[in-house]
Order: sequence, then C-alpha cells, then structure tokens
Amino acid sequence: MTADSQEYELDQDGFLKDLNQWSETVAHSIAQDNDLTLDENHFEIIFLLRDFYQKHQVAPANRPFVKMVKLALGQEKGNSIYLMTLFPQSPAKLAAKISGLPKPPNCF
Repeated sequence: MTADSQEYELDQDGFLKDLNQWSETVAHSIAQDNDLTLDENHFEIIFLLRDFYQKHQVAPANRPFVKMVKLALGQEKGNSIYLMTLFPQSPAKLAAKISGLPKPPNCF
C-alpha cells in the first residue's frame, strides 16, 4: 500500500505489518481501500481503540469492543448498530485494521 509517497507492508488480510508506521494518512488510505471515508466520528473510535491497544496489547473482539466504546463514550455510541454504521460488516475487525492494529482474536 502507498500513502504519502511511502510504501507500507500489509499482511494477507490487509492489516498493517508494522504498527509503528500508522498515521492518520495511513488510516485514510486503508479506509479508502475498504470503501470507507473517515470523519471525526471514526477517529473518535480509532483513537479510543489505539489507546486500549497500548494499555492491553490486544485489539478487542466485537463484544468487548462494543462494551469498551459504551464505557468510554456512552450508550448512544457504544452499541452494535452505531458501530456498524461507522465500520460495516465487522466493526471490531475493520476498526482495528484502520487503526493500524493486529486482527482481533475470534475475528474471521
């Protein structure tokens, strides 16, 4: 993948191989590759997820992901329907991918 005239290596599932290379530009590029345009609502979740990863060294699977968002941002944003509107199909997996994190456990 190319972003900002730099090459970034992705694994076979499209996840960034070197987590230290992540930037908002990289996030936009990964999102675009997944037919998604990011806005401030996406980045609110992305930064929350990156903070969680720094503390726990794991990207949460879907149920813990929803619970984490609910605890941090409230019921309105911490529910599957809202997260599906931001990150369609598999919110935990797609959010982790765009956040530059490894694939969450139990996400196919």
